[in-house]
Amino acid sequence: MTISRTTRTTGWGRRIAAFLAALLLATAWGSVVQTQFNLQALAVLDVDIPLQVRGLTTLQDLVGFGPAYAAIVLAAWLPAFLVAALLVRAWPQARVPLYALAAGVGLIAAVRVVDAVAPMPVLIDATRGIGGLLAMAVGSLLAGAAFAWWTRARRSRY
Repeated sequence: MTISRTTRTTGWGRRIAAFLAALLLATAWGSVVQTQFNLQALAVLDVDIPLQVRGLTTLQDLVGFGPAYAAIVLAAWLPAFLVAALLVRAWPQARVPLYALAAGVGLIAAVRVVDAVAPMPVLIDATRGIGGLLAMAVGSLLAGAAFAWWTRARRSRY
């Protein structure tokens, strides 16, 4: 059986669309997490932050911080997903956990590398502590799992 060029192209198109959707998911999650961690830090200082201000600030951070964070996630995922793809060849039944783990660990590594080269102590204040870093990594982990699920091989019903 030969696979037509159209089938291969559609497969790659589906993978790219899944990758971009997962990247968007991880980026939105991380942006919202960092915003809420920052707002909570202000609330601890007795700054009153109404729900409307929280919402507006979150939207502004999605637009303002989101693209920079997307670049960090992308830089984390490219090598991490390459490693996951190679490991999936040996353990295809572990596809979803391998991509999830690669996405989560890759993000943590990328954030720590960015922090090491940034002129300030940390680029993303929410990642200063382990709780914030893990909260952001969970979004990457879930998005990596989603990518693996969306791009899994599908069995034909024929």
